[in-house]
Amino acid sequence: MQLLNATHGIKGELTVPADKSISHRSIMFGAISHGKTTITNFLKAEDCLSTMSIFRQLGVRIEEEEEKIHVYGYGVEGLQTPTERLDAGNSGTTIRLLLGILAGSKISAEVSGDDSLNRRPMGRVMNPLREMGADLKGIEHPDLPPLRVTGGPLKPIEYEMPIASAQVKSAILFAALQADGETTIIEKERSRNHTEEMIKQFGGEIRVEDKVITLAGGQRLVGQNVAVPGDISSAAFYLVAASILPDSEVLLKQVGINPTRTGILDVLIEMGASIQEMQIDQQNQAADLMVRSANLQACTIEGEIIPRLIDELPILALAATQAQGTTIIRDAQELKVKETNRIDATAEELIKMGANIETTDDGLIIHGPTPLHGAIVDSHGDHRIGMMLQIAALLTDEPVELNHPEAVNISYPDFFTDLAGLIKEKN
Repeated sequence: MQLLNATHGIKGELTVPADKSISHRSIMFGAISHGKTTITNFLKAEDCLSTMSIFRQLGVRIEEEEEKIHVYGYGVEGLQTPTERLDAGNSGTTIRLLLGILAGSKISAEVSGDDSLNRRPMGRVMNPLREMGADLKGIEHPDLPPLRVTGGPLKPIEYEMPIASAQVKSAILFAALQADGETTIIEKERSRNHTEEMIKQFGGEIRVEDKVITLAGGQRLVGQNVAVPGDISSAAFYLVAASILPDSEVLLKQVGINPTRTGILDVLIEMGASIQEMQIDQQNQAADLMVRSANLQACTIEGEIIPRLIDELPILALAATQAQGTTIIRDAQELKVKETNRIDATAEELIKMGANIETTDDGLIIHGPTPLHGAIVDSHGDHRIGMMLQIAALLTDEPVELNHPEAVNISYPDFFTDLAGLIKEKN
């Protein structure tokens, strides 16, 4: 696929797709709660549709309207043994959180994914769940999907997280809701807190004191209305594009600004980006974001901010290629076990286009600014790499060919169309 060019800038306004993390969890919480949950602005992209399909296989009634999703829950005890293996597709969120839900259920199930997901390690989720008494087994490999889960009684644990991971934390929390007693999780660094917030939203009690999370089992959750804000991870591509392309001005409508997710805003502003928050909706943690062209300066991205922008590091790497000076990204080992090894894939593809990047064990060193040129590039089957490369292509008038563009459908099926609408007509 030949990518779009727009060296002269982008302008306009856009509503980005719904938040993927919240969309996943809204189905999950609706399924394990009692009563009806109504979801507005649900993200109908491949990953979230995998979650919806799985819970239908587990016997949960889910009805779709044009603007709403209705989930009819009967608690974890209402889940039914599936007749076929559950398919999480490419979604690490789906399979990891599902393990926590199924671990304390009364059913047995096998769960798998596509070729990419089946190469992603599950041991860091399986180990704490096993400490709680979960019966989890790899069918072909000890800690890779496909996996077999046999639900049963769980005990509470105190677990110190070896890495900052919202997926691992969330799997433990879903299991803890079913354990007999009080579970404590001690985070290494604070990661996105959608699961904790939604436990409270669905009527549960949870204590969060700095990096210590405490949750008692046996709580009854009740169905709710969930309004999903725009996904800041999808907005990130436009935030960077408008920042690095001259004569750009883009208004992004009602983007989620949960503080555990806004590391991308903090880093871009530190680099000198012009980003303004407007029309702030405190209840739904959302705001309009106005972004304009700016001259970016290099910075160091490390430490506790990494979990707050882990998914945005590939597009931040692109921003760094256009910034003045040397940008260093470190403490980002987590990038190696995403849909692909995003450290290597980001460097490999941007180097093809002329970027000056070095890889390290836990990140990247990026020297800027460097002009980019045409090339044949590859998404590696990773939606965020594919979208990052499309933004990179905007910086050159030369042809950029993207192999495996369909990976973008995982989180943002209309990405190329939406972006085309922002490209100004050439004078």
